[in-house]
Order: sequence, then structure tokens, then C-alpha cells
Amino acid sequence: MNKGLRDYLETELPDIVCLQETKARADQVDTLWAESLGYEFVWNSADKAGYSGTSVWTRQPMLKHTLGIGADEHDREGRVITTTWNDFHLVNVYTPNSQRGLTRLDYRCQWDAAFLTYVEQLNRHKPVLICGDLNCAHQEIDLANPKANRKNAGFTDQERSGLTSMADAGFIDSFRHFDDSPAKYTWWTYRSDARARNIGWRLDYFWVSNRFMPCVVDARIRNEILGSDHCPVEIDVQLNPAALA
Repeated sequence: MNKGLRDYLETELPDIVCLQETKARADQVDTLWAESLGYEFVWNSADKAGYSGTSVWTRQPMLKHTLGIGADEHDREGRVITTTWNDFHLVNVYTPNSQRGLTRLDYRCQWDAAFLTYVEQLNRHKPVLICGDLNCAHQEIDLANPKANRKNAGFTDQERSGLTSMADAGFIDSFRHFDDSPAKYTWWTYRSDARARNIGWRLDYFWVSNRFMPCVVDARIRNEILGSDHCPVEIDVQLNPAALA
């Protein structure tokens, strides 16, 4: 909030904004300035104070929203908000990190399976856009040092297979649909001047139902925008109801 978010929103005026790892309750955040820009807000905060959490800010009226994926064992950390619109569902997700030493890898794999089941169910009724920090670099091209990180959190075979399962289920990595070039990252450690050297990982995505991809006209990484160890990812959508019929 104090490191550029306001400038970004006032300049860019995106229709919908998905935030992850918010670490806050709605009553802890001053959003009056964003309300003046036309935004309304949905918050999903973790039971544990100062941890995890997601939020959706939108300037377009939604039909409804839901919190979580409908599974008590996965819904205590505020990791998912689904907003529903006439032509699609938008799922804002902050995927659990497997942690140093892979202490949470087993849980992460359970989460991946449950989350995929959830979005597949949504996808039967309307196309789904999945936006968020998925805490995994899918392919070797998606991080600077793949060989050194093969068994580290965010690049284990198990985590990568979770994203492959998403692709097998008919979801498209929208950025890679438009751009197959290397050295495109969305997260950099604060250590070792990694961002200036572009020693990073691509952890943040828009995965889109295959039948919705004709409506996606661009997908990009805004690595020039500072203020976090992550940078924004964006897609431009031009709705075409005939293509979705």
C-alpha cells in the first residue's frame, strides 16, 4: 500500500485486480482512495492474523463471489476468491508454498489436487480464468537456475506436475500462449541483488480455459513495476459471447 500500489492503480485503472498474500483484514486497510476510483472489494483473510490472504478489487459489477473451495481443510488460510461474471469465473488464488526443506510439500500436493477439482467443476458451467501466485515455476524456461533448484520448493517434480495437470485439464498458460522467450520472471529474492541481475522465477500466472483464449488479446509481465518481490502480471480481455457459445 505504501510502495506504489496507489500509483499503479491510478495510472493503469485495471477493471479487476487480484491480490495475493494480503496478510490483512478489510478493516485494517484504507481503501477510500480506491473507492474514489470506482473499486469495490472482496476480502478473504486467513484465520491466522497477518498470514496469507487474498483480495479482489473490481470496477465492474460482478454477479456474485464465493470464498474458498468448499473444503474446510483448505479454506482456513484465505487463499481463494471466486468472482462470477456473465461470461466467466475469475479465481484469485494464492497457492501454498512447500516451504524450505519441503516441509509442506505433501500438503501442497493435496491442495493442488483439490484446487484442480474445484476449477474443473466451475469450468463445466462457464469458462474459468485462474489468476495468482501459484508458487511454482512450471518449466525450466521459467526460472533462471533450473538445475540448481530441481529439488527446491517451487520447482520440484511434484509441484510442476500439478501445473501440468492443469494444462492437461484444458487450461492455457496465457503468457506462454503469446510469449515463449526466456528470462521472463515475476518474482526475485531480495538477496544478492537478484532483481537487478534478473535472477528470478515465473510464479504468477493467468491460466485460462481453452475456450476462453480467443477472448484474451494480450498477456504480459510488468517487471518494471517495483514495490514487491513480485511484479504484476496482466491480461487484456475482449469479450466475444459468440466465441464462448
